[in-house]
Amino acid sequence: MIAASGFRSVDALLIALIVVLLLVSGLLALAETSLVRTSRVKAKALLDDRRRGARQLVRLVEHPEQFLNPVLLLVLICQLVSATLVGVLASQWLGAIGVVAATVFEVVVIFVLFEAVPKNWAVHNPERAALFSAPIVAAIVRFPLVRAVSSVLIGLANLLIGRHKDDPGAIVGVTESELLAMADVAHADDVIETAERAFIHSIIDFGDAVVREVMVPRPDMVTLEAGATVSAGLEEALAAGRSRLPVHLHNVDDVVGIAYAKDLIRTEHEGHGGDPVSDHMRPASFVPETKSLTALLREMQDHKFHLSIVVDEYGGTAGLVTLEDLIEELVGEIVDEYDVEEPTVERFDDGSVVVTARMAVDDADQLLDARLPQGTWDTVGGLLLDLAGRVPKEGEAVEVDGFRLVALQVKGRRIGRVRIERTAPAADHHGSTD
Repeated sequence: MIAASGFRSVDALLIALIVVLLLVSGLLALAETSLVRTSRVKAKALLDDRRRGARQLVRLVEHPEQFLNPVLLLVLICQLVSATLVGVLASQWLGAIGVVAATVFEVVVIFVLFEAVPKNWAVHNPERAALFSAPIVAAIVRFPLVRAVSSVLIGLANLLIGRHKDDPGAIVGVTESELLAMADVAHADDVIETAERAFIHSIIDFGDAVVREVMVPRPDMVTLEAGATVSAGLEEALAAGRSRLPVHLHNVDDVVGIAYAKDLIRTEHEGHGGDPVSDHMRPASFVPETKSLTALLREMQDHKFHLSIVVDEYGGTAGLVTLEDLIEELVGEIVDEYDVEEPTVERFDDGSVVVTARMAVDDADQLLDARLPQGTWDTVGGLLLDLAGRVPKEGEAVEVDGFRLVALQVKGRRIGRVRIERTAPAADHHGSTD
């Protein structure tokens, strides 16, 4: 009786140990899934919301290699030890058939209840699972033995895959595509408004744009000759509705300064309207057409100027860019009471659209859900010129990638407006571009 009683006590202890090991493996399986699926951006957002456990969560997701190996190792140990103990007890109680019973138990109980169920719950409740498990995992990885084993495993992994601790590719950050996808998903889930989604896209696209894409081109510039009088310059500024005009010597390629309308008004009021404009101009700022908009905006803020002359690679004047042009790239067209508003896009019932030739090809792609050809041109007008091989006549059309581009308005050597018609069904067009 004593031996039997001792045997039953040992069995009870083994059963209790099995239960504890399975619970720990289930908890760690939940932690593994939730922590791996949590991005650094999400973790920091939870920290900003002052959620309990968020601080430990941020530390863990910033260095996933420090918790992933220990967690995987502990899950494996717990499952192997518990499975072994189940096999021992089953063989003692049921003999040879106990092996079959133990196998069924391990598949149904260990895999389903303590592997699949915790991980699926973590997938459906990622925030709750991550915040719940982060403090526990953070405490586990601080144990000296766990840290020692983790260091060995990380070193072995680095040796096998060729990555080092200071390798910038070891931890992958959020890409622009992922940020745009997040904005699209948030909009689809009614978390943000349509205007907010468009603004997020504009901010990200702003960082990739260069001055050439937003500048006022050379033919559209309004300039003053250096020898013109202040009175004549003021009349020109008022007629053009401009507060700042470039001043040039012999031609537009020789810009020497910027005339401010308020300076001309003050000079005229003081009775010096006959003075040359060059006596009252301010220094001009020059930027290359390949300069990024982000860098130019920062420069305008730091040096407090609103207009720059854009120069090409040969030193000639390519156009000008203003602070308003940069802001419009972020928030859309800004029309004041002096602007003559011309519709940028006109849609028709047949599905065609009429756009200004200055519209960027990327914007036309978004408008039409298309993939128009990319090249040395930036605008729809530039694309039409390249495809035609010359300045087209009004009404002349070219076809490309399932679309017909018609030159609706041509002034001299410049295209004003372009009609874009779809010549193939949208599905066929997409299929041809893949």
